[in-house]
Amino acid sequence: MRALAKAARVRVMGFDVDGVLTDGGLVFGPEGDQLKIFSSQDGHGLKLLSAAGITVTVISGRRSAALAERARNLGVTHLHMGIEDKRACYAGLLATLGASFETAGYMGDDVVDLDVLRACGFSATVADGHAEVRRQVDYVARQPGGRGAVREVCDLLLAARRT
Repeated sequence: MRALAKAARVRVMGFDVDGVLTDGGLVFGPEGDQLKIFSSQDGHGLKLLSAAGITVTVISGRRSAALAERARNLGVTHLHMGIEDKRACYAGLLATLGASFETAGYMGDDVVDLDVLRACGFSATVADGHAEVRRQVDYVARQPGGRGAVREVCDLLLAARRT
């Protein structure tokens, strides 16, 4: 499996938020605060990656207090919010970490993620990702965004390290 070989090289793994770590729905409270629903299984997958020595990063086009709290709970220290150019953001982070796109992976779901997905050595999307994204990535999860797709990719990355 070509995806497994590419996944074996991943040392830094990035994730989009809306549509990947969540189902993409946007819920606003009465005060205008943004609410998000995250999967506990996906969160555990991120913790497993970190424990295995894979640096986890989250890059979102939106700013969200809920996301900041979730990242804090999971121990994700590389959280970038309000990012328009995800590829440039990821390139800067990789340079800081002494890593390269060749050993980086990214999981996104929409065409705004294509630049960073194409740059990475491993790319993935959710089952309900945009058709163009599904055509271009190395791995399409069987699960939809916010409902286990991230955990599926985390499990794949961990399995790839064992092969």
